[in-house]
Amino acid sequence: MILETLTENNQIQIMAQRYIPEIVEGDKRILMIDGRPIEWALARVPATGESRGNLAAGGTGIGQPLSTRDREIAQQVGPELQARGLTFVGIDVIGDYLTEINVTCPTCIRELDRQFNINIAGQLMDCILEKFA
Repeated sequence: MILETLTENNQIQIMAQRYIPEIVEGDKRILMIDGRPIEWALARVPATGESRGNLAAGGTGIGQPLSTRDREIAQQVGPELQARGLTFVGIDVIGDYLTEINVTCPTCIRELDRQFNINIAGQLMDCILEKFA
């Protein structure tokens, strides 16, 4: 009954994701340049009473070093991103799970730059110059 209601009797598509309890620790955005991760992730921690970590939904962005599991996921995904010619990508991780690969709007550069005094856009431009110059 719920699916019929949400899809208006199979007339519209929906996207759903299993609830991952570790969301309370944040939905981590890991930025990848040419298949390699930036050393820091932005954990987007949900606001009280919210299950989405999106900054636009009131989440708080907390920078943190990549965990061992984050690195394992990035190492598995990286070669495929390179093979597909995807130079700048944001992958999202909740707990131990890759939940999304963002190729059109890999945000969180400004938050990570500000928190760690880095220059992700500069790293990206250097990579592009190296590849295409």
